[in-house]
Amino acid sequence: MDARIVRTRRRLQEALFALARERGVDDVSVSDIAARAGINRSTFYQHYSDKETLLADALDLKAQEAGADLDPLVFDAGPPPALVRFLAHVEEHADLYTRVFTEPGYGAVLARLRLRMGDAIRGLAPQVDELVRADLPVDVVAAGMTGMVLGVMGEWLAMEQRPPAAAVADWVWRIALGLPVPGGASSA
Repeated sequence: MDARIVRTRRRLQEALFALARERGVDDVSVSDIAARAGINRSTFYQHYSDKETLLADALDLKAQEAGADLDPLVFDAGPPPALVRFLAHVEEHADLYTRVFTEPGYGAVLARLRLRMGDAIRGLAPQVDELVRADLPVDVVAAGMTGMVLGVMGEWLAMEQRPPAAAVADWVWRIALGLPVPGGASSA
């Protein structure tokens, strides 16, 4: 990608994050973002179709910068470190992610999360012989697991007193493996 395009998109993403911190993402318009980024509205629309797509890209970039990509999920003795890092990223930007999961929500961001999570889980399939023994299509298992992870994330973000990301990764892990989740982990 052309360096100018990368710079402009980065400025737009940074402008959105700064404005969202100041007043909340719902109260930020495309005009506000363009003005903060030092560009005009037509330039915004050359790069993004809407604020929601910009938000999805901005959150992806922040996750990548934090080393919270979901690509390297590895099935091991505990929650995959990539999942823990990703949930720590969500925790750091909980105000934005909470809005994404709250009605009416941000469908483009959720769709992007669903796609990335599904790809990461699908990548685990060769490592999990239970999938083979269950004789279920990998895509179906990945879709089910993705729905579970996003459901847990949504409930976690709705909690008044949120446990740390590592605890949520443990919940996801326990649910995925069918292990009991310790008591006392209910919402307030």
